[in-house]
Amino acid sequence: MRPGARRARRGRRGGGPHREGENVKEYEKLGAFYLGRPVEPETGAVRAEPLLYDAKDLTTHGVILGMTGSGKTGLGVGLIEEAAIDGIPVIAIDPKGDLGNLLLAFPDLAPGDFEPWIDPAAAQRKGRTVAQHAAATAELWRNGLATWDQDPDRIGRYTGAADRVIFTPGSRAGVPLAVLRSFAAPPAAVRDDADALREKITGAVSGLCALLDLDADPLRSRDHILLSSLLDHAWREGRDLGLADLIRQIQAPPFDRLGVFDLESFYPSRDRLALAMTINNVLASPSFGAWAEGQPLEIDALLHAPDGRPRVSVVSIAHLGDAERMFFVTTLLNEIVGWMRAQPGTGSLRALLYIDEVFGYAPPSANPPSKQPLLTLLKQARAFGLGVVLASQNPVDLDYKALANAGTWFLGRMQTERDRERVLAGLDTVAAAGGARVDRAWMERALAGLASRRFLLNNVHEDAPVLFDTRWVLSYLGGPLTRQQIQRLTAARPAPAPVRGAAPNATA
Repeated sequence: MRPGARRARRGRRGGGPHREGENVKEYEKLGAFYLGRPVEPETGAVRAEPLLYDAKDLTTHGVILGMTGSGKTGLGVGLIEEAAIDGIPVIAIDPKGDLGNLLLAFPDLAPGDFEPWIDPAAAQRKGRTVAQHAAATAELWRNGLATWDQDPDRIGRYTGAADRVIFTPGSRAGVPLAVLRSFAAPPAAVRDDADALREKITGAVSGLCALLDLDADPLRSRDHILLSSLLDHAWREGRDLGLADLIRQIQAPPFDRLGVFDLESFYPSRDRLALAMTINNVLASPSFGAWAEGQPLEIDALLHAPDGRPRVSVVSIAHLGDAERMFFVTTLLNEIVGWMRAQPGTGSLRALLYIDEVFGYAPPSANPPSKQPLLTLLKQARAFGLGVVLASQNPVDLDYKALANAGTWFLGRMQTERDRERVLAGLDTVAAAGGARVDRAWMERALAGLASRRFLLNNVHEDAPVLFDTRWVLSYLGGPLTRQQIQRLTAARPAPAPVRGAAPNATA
């Protein structure tokens, strides 16, 4: 079938009650994600019918590629909104601070709702007061939604469908996460699987090494080997290993050999003391307290509120340094892998993991600790109903194995012809794996002519790619949230019971 515009696919499946009933609009059918409207490739004319994406297709994962200004964030926000309306929980890793806008949804579209989130500098550039700019923004949103056949009631369905929370590991601005509980022994399903246990240990230790600025090579680093052996010894017995216990066992391990060498030859006691001191210094640091208190890092709690409602959990890491980000993302991904393996199989979309900027976490030419658990999810999560969507400015940021495991590609405006060539090469590979072929000439023309908010959708579950414009999102896109704005959004939420892990008997 020739690539081009085609009739939008109707969804068939979903998880929430908000799209049931008669006389609903076409895009409110269960499992139908309303992403925008198809565009005629020859004329650029936008067609009237909605572009509907089958939620089930996300179990084969997706990538969103596009330069700054392509509309990538808006497409990602729209995708998450659709999942929420269908009752599908989302964990969204937010390195830039943009996804906190998912909490800025105002069913009344009243100027007063927008006013606290208006940038005074933006109002000044328009020659308006903040109040005037808020009124203009409210009107802009009302008109924008109407243009895309959405009424304010749809915002209410979105806000009522899911509990939206901003989590801030290492900070008290949002809901803090007690990250160090992640060194607790994994469930029996992981302990009984030798490969799964090895991956869990390697990921946990690699993340800790990244935080401590230690060599994270699992084969060559004696720090990594010793720490892995200590975790392996405890976890095989089903025991948690608190940080205080870990520090003590570094100095006096429960074994006397590593490989064929005796412990003292492999890692002398004076050097082990230095490693123990390094970890203890982190524990003793005042800034460490925020890592050891708050809601436990448990995937079920990120996916569902205590009352059972699905959650949109925005995990903001914009405030963290590079080493802290790598530590946290690695830890979170490993927790998701462990959660996934404890789930029964399903063919429907059970949950969604969204990473807003994947740069640095699965690069093609390096092996950061986050890479292996992310590749594991891309290879195995389909069977458990977990969809993974990765957004990036540049296809070169992603390892080929990651791209090859994505069944849906959303392609926005690229910065250079070289970037477009990389994308086409990736599409060739994916198509060949499925016994198909890509019309490169058509794709080249389509990619070269993309405007902002216009994307090329290539879905392995469909006969041909399609151009489309993204719909107006329900949430107010006010730019990256500041720490003070996150605090304001979090202040009205009931405080979770704190988990303090910095005490001497802390459980990691």
